[in-house]
Amino acid sequence: MSSSIDSKHHDEFLKATSDESLPVETFDQLNLLEDLLRGVYAYGFETPSAIQKRAITPICRGEDLIAQAQSGTGKTATFAIGCLQRVDFSKKCEQVLILCPTRELADQSCRVIADLGTYLDASALACIGGRSTRDQMQALRDGVHIVSGTPGRVYDMIMRGALDPSLLKVFVLDEADKMLSRGFKDQIYEIFKHLPEEIQTCLFSATMPSEALEITELFMQSPTRILIENKGDLTLEGIQQFYIALEKESWKLETLFDLYDTIQVSQCIIFCNTIRKVTWLVEKLEENDFVCSSIHGGFSQEERESTLKEFRAGASRILVATDVLARGIDVHQVSLVINMELPMDREDYIHRIGRAGRFGRKGMAINFVTPREYSYLKDIEDFYATNILELPADFSEQSQA
Repeated sequence: MSSSIDSKHHDEFLKATSDESLPVETFDQLNLLEDLLRGVYAYGFETPSAIQKRAITPICRGEDLIAQAQSGTGKTATFAIGCLQRVDFSKKCEQVLILCPTRELADQSCRVIADLGTYLDASALACIGGRSTRDQMQALRDGVHIVSGTPGRVYDMIMRGALDPSLLKVFVLDEADKMLSRGFKDQIYEIFKHLPEEIQTCLFSATMPSEALEITELFMQSPTRILIENKGDLTLEGIQQFYIALEKESWKLETLFDLYDTIQVSQCIIFCNTIRKVTWLVEKLEENDFVCSSIHGGFSQEERESTLKEFRAGASRILVATDVLARGIDVHQVSLVINMELPMDREDYIHRIGRAGRFGRKGMAINFVTPREYSYLKDIEDFYATNILELPADFSEQSQA
């Protein structure tokens, strides 16, 4: 195995696209199972996103696939739909394995698959740490169609003999760029060694690092290559973006209260950069009789899951979070995202605002910006080739008109 890919090979790879994977314009054109198509529309999808238009078809055809697209573009549903189409539902055994970099994303993928496969009686298991190993082993013995998990727990299940990789026919590596840069590389290669030689492999990545290209050379057969690279598309159609200019950091709290007096909001996520700021903001909100919840990296897996479950059920209308919630978590009722602080990594901006509008659901993102943050806001605009407008003073009147 080579330790690196030369820059010429890397550039040639990124330029390569598939002429065979012509985009569809509607989900009906995908020739999906009737009950799967019912699940797609019942989930709330109306028209496919850019990655869905091109990548679902090659998955359904059984082709190896490399799709480069940012989170927030609909890629979870892309491989979920493709994998459900590939499952033989007459057999109650694991046929698809999805590896994700975090427990939250693995659990999210599992729930999306279960929802899309409602009318297919599809079974999916989140194979992740923080949950009972014994229960997961029993679920595998009882039989599931799709396993979505993190590398450590999945490898453990293979070593225990609970997960039989010889039965798998589709393997999906999600967020490959993140996984291979977070120390999962050795575990992923070990898992690959146990997979059938003829398995279909689908790799999704926001960028294409040399480590990802090594995997394509070692474990994939003439993969279809799809590149969705227009950063302007990543701001997600249907999300209005605004900023509020504030002279002082201390003005942000009162501005937040004023917003809630003037804008009708079903559910809202407020992002802060630190655990300390999340804790402080929750205290201030509760002091002013707001019912809210919070989630951050200091929570246990069980606490995170419980908080998200309660928020999805409507127990609170405000969720205050750090970027632990930014990537890939979908709550249908969220119509507003507020950035009390701009994210420390501009790449996280799209993941944050993506919580506010998903495929036909209208959403809004409002950024609180002090003078020292303004240049960073312009940097985000340039990076995503988008315009973030100042919130009009009469916005509440305009929105009700």
